[in-house]
Amino acid sequence: MSMTCSVPGLTVPRSRFPAPEHDLVPEEGAGLSTAVFAGGCFWCVEAVFMALEGVHSVVSGYTGGDRESANYDAVCTGRTGHAEAVEIQYDPAVISYGELLRVFFSVAHDPTQLNRQGNDRGPQYRSAVFFSSPQEKRVVEDYIRLIDASGVYPDPVVTTLEPLDEFYPAEDYHQNFAGKHPQQPYIMAVAAPKLKKVREAYPDRLKNA
Repeated sequence: MSMTCSVPGLTVPRSRFPAPEHDLVPEEGAGLSTAVFAGGCFWCVEAVFMALEGVHSVVSGYTGGDRESANYDAVCTGRTGHAEAVEIQYDPAVISYGELLRVFFSVAHDPTQLNRQGNDRGPQYRSAVFFSSPQEKRVVEDYIRLIDASGVYPDPVVTTLEPLDEFYPAEDYHQNFAGKHPQQPYIMAVAAPKLKKVREAYPDRLKNA
């Protein structure tokens, strides 16, 4: 992560950001569900989703490439096909997939930046949703069309939709990095403003709200 990374996006108020028109319908008694998103530095995306009520766990990791090169040094080259991503375990009876998408597209990152977030550049920092079912894919496709039609961003959404083959947890020291290192310069510069924004935009969605 670049220590001089600017904070992308984060300017669209919730009142203007559209909610998804379609959402997943959870099966009764199905238990926890999983969502996998990529939006730049996984430290920062992880911190945003960990703050939400109904989210049971968030794991930083890599997806989009193979097991052999799913490690930080290799992924940082930008040549492995992986994206830095987060695996979110959530209770759909408390927070829906569509609601997670709204936070992802409005606060967690800037979905109009191609293969970068601020000064973090490369395909490993791409904006992507990794879907595990045709239903998830349709919800995301419809939502991206809605966001573009709403005009909340001056540029079109460039988020890719990619099938989820396998998610590889990152090294232990990456997990809950923002929570463990709140004074680290990158966290103060990039993650802290995103946390401030999610608290302002979604106070009713926060843990212990």
